[in-house]
Amino acid sequence: MKLIFLHGLPGVGKLTVARALSELTGFGVFHNHLTVDLVGAVFEFGSPPFVELREMIWLEVFSRAAEAQLGGLIFTFAFDRTVRGDFIERTREAVESSGGEVLFVELRCSPEELERRIEQPSRRGGGKLNSAGWFRELSEAGAFVDPGIPAERLVLDTTGIDAPDAARLIVGELGLK
Repeated sequence: MKLIFLHGLPGVGKLTVARALSELTGFGVFHNHLTVDLVGAVFEFGSPPFVELREMIWLEVFSRAAEAQLGGLIFTFAFDRTVRGDFIERTREAVESSGGEVLFVELRCSPEELERRIEQPSRRGGGKLNSAGWFRELSEAGAFVDPGIPAERLVLDTTGIDAPDAARLIVGELGLK
């Protein structure tokens, strides 16, 4: 199984690109907020039980998908300081122990475009960050920490391209078809 680990700051287009990528590859989309919202309904964000249960679910899904030898799975993810430092290593172990592969794709866009996207009505509801001011405050406070993504990753600037084009670039660069 190929785990396409789409990551980047809130608002760069991870879910939008993941959906377009899913259309091209047939891989399922495991959106970060599915787990965050589930666990957050019971435990406060960032609390020890929240962090433990969230990561347990993520890793168990990765492991089960790899064991089932799915063709692939797309995971959308935004790093924050509540993510444990060994999460990337444990993700790789969960997938690679069953013969799978983790492919890291970082999405970026210009700061101006990022703030414009964060304010889009489509981000309202569903627990997504939807205030440019709040994003700036969180960013200045160091909320978006990268826990050490391996250097062998695809970095894609989505500023001037739409999601279907971004998905086609990812498919081509990663040799997914």
